[in-house]
Amino acid sequence: MYKTLNEHYREKFGCKVYKLALDGGFTCPNRDGTLGDKGCIFCSAAGGGDFAEKQCDSIETQLERAKMRVENKIKSGKYIAYFQAFTNTYADAETLKKLYLEAIKPDYIVGLSIGTRPDCISSETLELLCEINKIKPVSIELGLQTTNEKTAEYIRRGYKNEVYFDAVKRLKSKGIDVVTHIIIGLPYETEEDAVKTTADAIYAGTNGVKFHLLHILKNTDLEKEYENGKFSCLSLEEYAKILKKCLSVLPQTCIVHRITGDGAKKDLVAPLWSADKKRVLNYLKNQGLC
Repeated sequence: MYKTLNEHYREKFGCKVYKLALDGGFTCPNRDGTLGDKGCIFCSAAGGGDFAEKQCDSIETQLERAKMRVENKIKSGKYIAYFQAFTNTYADAETLKKLYLEAIKPDYIVGLSIGTRPDCISSETLELLCEINKIKPVSIELGLQTTNEKTAEYIRRGYKNEVYFDAVKRLKSKGIDVVTHIIIGLPYETEEDAVKTTADAIYAGTNGVKFHLLHILKNTDLEKEYENGKFSCLSLEEYAKILKKCLSVLPQTCIVHRITGDGAKKDLVAPLWSADKKRVLNYLKNQGLC
């Protein structure tokens, strides 16, 4: 059985730890015209930060607001500051330093998690991450999604696999933990593709993985493809079957941060079964997957 994120945090920090999702006001090279202006085909207008606090508030205020939302779930624990929306290393080092230091300043924050793209980690940013990592632990979440290059092009990921492998190598060489995002159920992919992506991430040296179910959100280009009948979504049973195979290739040292992902219910187009998170987790538990 794999090690869960909750187990990892309890071992590392000695208590329950909860992530506070933040919006640092970033954009993405796949949206600002550098690589493209539409973003990845599945990405919402919030850039994956649908559950993050709003950027109109300061980081300090966002942390406090996010903390208030979950205080009833975590009576005597600590928190991770999590920059979630868009590409959170996509700025100059001085801007990043100001945001990161503000995020880790409170005593109740025990670490920093940063979601980003592997093609957006400059040498200056890497040195900054090393500096922050000496103050409080830093982990970098990289959106790989797939190592099938044809699928990567279809979803408009915007970089080749070697960029991901190089980013993991550079981060690990500096002692920074890496978490890799993988989407199960991408259009035209087989279960073998998902398993290979997982194995490739392990080969690269990732410390942890986040498995996401492909879900279709309103006002995305993926929604148009889905509505035109170009592909179908996985059933819960199909998802569990593929997830089991992906989990089977993980070494015990790899931490599973998430075994499924769900979009905001108000924007969810499909698969509708994913909106019932309790049912999904119960089913996966009954299958011995969590």
